[in-house]
Amino acid sequence: MFPALFVSHGAPTLPLDDTPARDFLRGLGQSLPRPKVILAISAHWETERATLTAALRNSTIHDFRGFPKPLYDLHYDAPGAPDTAAQLAQALEQAGIPASFNDRRGLDHGAWVPLMLMYPTADIPVVQLSIQPQQGVAYHVALGKALRAFRDEGLILASGGFVHNLMALDWQGGAEPEWSARFSDWMDAALIERRDDDLVDYRSRAPGALRAHPTEDHILPLFVAYGAGEASRRLHRSATFGSLRMDAYAFD
Repeated sequence: MFPALFVSHGAPTLPLDDTPARDFLRGLGQSLPRPKVILAISAHWETERATLTAALRNSTIHDFRGFPKPLYDLHYDAPGAPDTAAQLAQALEQAGIPASFNDRRGLDHGAWVPLMLMYPTADIPVVQLSIQPQQGVAYHVALGKALRAFRDEGLILASGGFVHNLMALDWQGGAEPEWSARFSDWMDAALIERRDDDLVDYRSRAPGALRAHPTEDHILPLFVAYGAGEASRRLHRSATFGSLRMDAYAFD
């Protein structure tokens, strides 16, 4: 059974940057058995209801502006898996979570950046699942629980940011500020100890939560992966641009 993974994808330039997080992701794919199919949950696709990609071939979405040209030359056109999308939708419906399909959307950078580093040949079929920020944390934990059986044959890869406040970044690469470290330490303990109530209410209980995540989009994929497993372990911790924490977790 594959673990459910949460990874931080950082800036879109991660494949081009010499950072510990990039090296970690390159090694992560090599450390796992090869999955038959991958379910990617990215911070960068928000919908009103759970939606799964159902294209036969994924296109690469360059959903950013103002970065160097070599970044726009990168493509990750992995196969799609419409049959898997249908099976996943059925699992969600059985759990009382309405699901839809999108057969035109490709993979945004929250999905293809880590996938490109983990599985660079782009030959493993990928389905992407959207998040629903208006539904909150408990819903996304339930979403993960509904997908738990998928781990028998496929890899769940949730992608966001462990700390993600773009207004607080230090583009010169200074030391991590105390508020970022305190939030990360609290979250790590809550995840490892499986403190469900604390996690569901993290925005009022975790120190610096609103500063670490002014919006919830980059933390919600973590809770999907958390719900898909029963035990938590941290795989990686690092920070870039000061407070941009790049931590990764496995949920077994």
